[in-house]
Amino acid sequence: MPVYVTPEGLKKMQDELEELKNFKRPEIAQRIGEAKEQGDLSENAEYQAARDEQGLIESRILELEEQLKIAIVVDHKSTGTVRIGSMVTVRQQNNDGKTHQRVFQIVGAHEADPVSGKISNASPVAHALLGHSAGENVMVNTPQGTVSYFIVSVS
Repeated sequence: MPVYVTPEGLKKMQDELEELKNFKRPEIAQRIGEAKEQGDLSENAEYQAARDEQGLIESRILELEEQLKIAIVVDHKSTGTVRIGSMVTVRQQNNDGKTHQRVFQIVGAHEADPVSGKISNASPVAHALLGHSAGENVMVNTPQGTVSYFIVSVS
């Protein structure tokens, strides 16, 4: 399954991989070497902690390398239609009659960060918005029920 990323997301993944390989990996290797010099490894907490961290770093390196191999960069050019990479402004009306406006960027699952407004293309909201244009109402099925979003703009 491809990994959809924006150009910014791709750079972030590449930077993280470089940081892990060129700085974190050697740092951990040094810590393991220093812990080994202390003698008995079976009761050496520093050695165990460094080995555990090494395992996490190596796993993350492998994960990033695999993701980068199958990454598809989505460089969004505004067509007026919601696509991966789009910034979408929507207006939602609550059950109490109040409306509020929200801005989402549709990104691949690996880049999603709902707190900062980046939602995965596989999320119910993004999935429902994909392919629609400004001026359209879109119904989204959520665990709380069906929600109506009016697409104010797409950029």
